[in-house]
Amino acid sequence: MEETSRSFERYLILYIPWILSIALQGDPIVSYLIAWIGSFFIFYISYSGWIKPLPTDRNIAAQLMRPIFLVQIIFIGYMACSSMFYFLNLLGYEDLNKSILQFSIDNDKLALTAQCQRYYVLGHAAFASGLILSMKYPVKQKYKIDNTKLANVLLIIAVVFLPLSILVINVSGLAQFSHQFSSLSFISGTLALAFAIPLKKVFNTLFCVFLYLSNFYEALTSGFKEPIIISVLVLGIFLYPNYKKIVTFTFVPALLLLFMLLPTYNSIYRANAWGDNVNADDAYKIALDATLNSNQSDDETNWGFLVYRLSEIDMFTAFLQSTPEYVDYYGFDLVKQAGIVVVPRLFWPSKPSTEQLVMERVYTAGVIRRGSNVSAKPAYVVDAYLSGGAFGVFLALFVYGAAVQLISQKAEQLFGGYILGTALIFSGLFQIFWRGSTFEFLLNSVFWSYISMIIIHKILRAYNILQDI
Repeated sequence: MEETSRSFERYLILYIPWILSIALQGDPIVSYLIAWIGSFFIFYISYSGWIKPLPTDRNIAAQLMRPIFLVQIIFIGYMACSSMFYFLNLLGYEDLNKSILQFSIDNDKLALTAQCQRYYVLGHAAFASGLILSMKYPVKQKYKIDNTKLANVLLIIAVVFLPLSILVINVSGLAQFSHQFSSLSFISGTLALAFAIPLKKVFNTLFCVFLYLSNFYEALTSGFKEPIIISVLVLGIFLYPNYKKIVTFTFVPALLLLFMLLPTYNSIYRANAWGDNVNADDAYKIALDATLNSNQSDDETNWGFLVYRLSEIDMFTAFLQSTPEYVDYYGFDLVKQAGIVVVPRLFWPSKPSTEQLVMERVYTAGVIRRGSNVSAKPAYVVDAYLSGGAFGVFLALFVYGAAVQLISQKAEQLFGGYILGTALIFSGLFQIFWRGSTFEFLLNSVFWSYISMIIIHKILRAYNILQDI
């Protein structure tokens, strides 16, 4: 009992940054900075093992795809740590330099931004609490896989799910599985490449390189930044255990370079492919050439991306202005809507459009005008706030952290350990956890991904790839 009490008290330290930022909310700048730095404090506590030791069944380099590492870094990094550029912009900075023009600070906007950041650090503390509390390693195994067959199994999965993702995209009721299958194929192919290189399997390596380059080209012509970054990030993580120095000195600079160049590349690509009816291949060449030959190191597109696109805090401030002053908290209404979305349209042809359900609260809050040809879906933490303020943020993010961890552990139990369980199945099917989404889109994706996980497990058992221990 004493040990349990001591452990519970240790969780409370995660909430110190939030408490301090609340106490000093009279000074928005100080309050914001405490809340922002507070997330790095929570990262430190999480990785120090002070609340609960990190898993010891694998070395750190060989378990980076587990939720406490990858999901926490990407999800929280995007949610809570990316707002600094927006904050600096409010203080009159542009391209990290103080503007020489006369500048008047909007104190109301600054106070709203600090309030948002306080919710972010509260959400981070709740997420870490749910994740660490649910973390239990080593996972008790029920099934095993022959390690000598693992590289070939990964390659087969990559090859099988790629055409499946294309086949189901136009099938009514199955289209939502297309992205999951495509992600699973990509993760499997990338993991197979990381296995094939040190094993010096020439055919496997060449074939996997072909698959990876095909996926990377598809990411470049998607018009979105995330697939490109994920393509590089995942390969680096998988190669890191065997090639630590090479990955550190090549992939880290490559990721930083992508963050600098992608806003310009994407802006030019979209203008050509989406606006001027140029085909994807030509638009890609135009955008790549323009980006690489640009002489503007501090391009406005990049600063605009860092301020308004890297973080969603500007939209959050708009919701804070309307709720609860003009629009009451939603309570469990958004959760109920998420439950409705899970029902397949095949069984409910007149089911409301998910996009319309989500956008209704955006219009009600006045974030964008009704009828505007813009999609502005709120982030998960915003839906949590709209549901119940600070308590809504705490509860929703605690559940999020616990769900991420428990599903990852279930995947390891069903698929014989970390490689197939977390690195492949969890990272391939549940990739939505990395970025988060609205309640409706998140619950729908997670529910059907879980069903897919169970089906894939049964198929692998039927073919004796997974064997009972």
